[in-house]
Amino acid sequence: MKSLLSKNKLLLVCLGLAFVFVTSCRKDSDGPSNNDSSKLTADYNASVPKAWYDLMLEIDRYSPGYRPPAAARMMAYVGLAAYESVVPGMPEYQSLVLQYPAMAIPRIASGEKYHWPSSANAAYATMFRYFYPHIKPADLARIDQLEARFVNEFSLEESDDVLRRSRNFGKAVAEAVFQYSATDVAGHEAFKNPHPSNYVPPKTGVNGEKLWQPTYPDFTPGLFPYWGNVRPFALKSAEMRAKPPIPYSEDPSSNFYQQASETRFRIKNATFEDRWVAEFWSDDFAEVTFEPAARQIAIANQIVELEDISLERAVELYAKIGMAMADAAIAVWGSKYIFNVRRPIEYIRDVMDPAWTTILNQPYSSEKSLTPPFPAYPSGHASFGGSGAGILTHIFGDNYSFTDNCHVNRFEFIGAPRRFSSFYEAGIENAYSRVPLGVHYRMDSDEGLRLGYLAAKRVIELPWKK
Repeated sequence: MKSLLSKNKLLLVCLGLAFVFVTSCRKDSDGPSNNDSSKLTADYNASVPKAWYDLMLEIDRYSPGYRPPAAARMMAYVGLAAYESVVPGMPEYQSLVLQYPAMAIPRIASGEKYHWPSSANAAYATMFRYFYPHIKPADLARIDQLEARFVNEFSLEESDDVLRRSRNFGKAVAEAVFQYSATDVAGHEAFKNPHPSNYVPPKTGVNGEKLWQPTYPDFTPGLFPYWGNVRPFALKSAEMRAKPPIPYSEDPSSNFYQQASETRFRIKNATFEDRWVAEFWSDDFAEVTFEPAARQIAIANQIVELEDISLERAVELYAKIGMAMADAAIAVWGSKYIFNVRRPIEYIRDVMDPAWTTILNQPYSSEKSLTPPFPAYPSGHASFGGSGAGILTHIFGDNYSFTDNCHVNRFEFIGAPRRFSSFYEAGIENAYSRVPLGVHYRMDSDEGLRLGYLAAKRVIELPWKK
């Protein structure tokens, strides 16, 4: 009898230990150990970031001061805040707080449940309000409406306590990221003064060469001439300067003259395809389209919707593409005002053909033969195309065929969709579209692409995963 009781006790102990073991394994598989009751970020779809970035594109078109590169910087901080607001629900990933120790990211409450779409929604809404204090009241109302839409939608998914905790966490993360942005004095509120009057461009270089000056026909002062002082996210200081451009020369046998001759020839002999490519990628005018950095977001939005990716994958994509474009823009704009290379409109009219014009025309006004208001080398469009292509390829893979419908049904320019066999193909076309438009030399596109690719590579190399 005693032997039977002993055997029964032993059996009960074994069953109990087995139950504890199974329960423990189930807990570990359900999510991060610091909030076991929460679903993972990957368990949700990308509806929250997709909606916020759709709204960003609409605001970007009309937002004063947020032309490149300031727009790229804003996108970087918005993307970083959203990533940090949901990364506790991403077991393979980690916060970048050690990379940026001055960014005091709050922690989640141990053992408490979180609803990650609510955290992301609060982070986006908070960052939009911080970065867009100057937009039209109607657009500010759209921020409130989008946030409220998701709050109402999520009210059926979790308890009030969970949703409130999640929203508070997302907002706190966004506030911490914005405060970190504020410590970057050169970039933080530069959008308020994109053409500082205290910048006077030099007229000649150390060898007597002619340098960039505000260009015909509007002679707008330089855009963001001090942007090279902005804090990068991943590029090393030694990588922030472009390679030296081809030496300036007015000798017809020189490489510089030949580069200008190519741009002149492309305008004189432009085909329908040349004009289509040039206008398709232009995005030069505020209130006509979004600016060139937002163009990469527009491409990303199309692929996010097509692939129906998770919240986890989406916040990674948007954080990385924003940070890569921001770094590329810092390197490019800093280099522009170091080398101060004359634009084709200056050189060609001065040296080759006094009546020569670009085909960059403002479709809502009578302004024609325009040129962006900053030095030529390197190309900002090329850097955004290169950095965007690098990140999109990293997330979605090589040889990803897609159609860019960004400007479908636009009547002011040739906005018909274009088909690409890869993101790199699109980025390269973007870069070299500036030559048949008449606003760049080939060398500008070459170096802009290189810096864009490098910025994407350095952002990808950051310690995103554990």
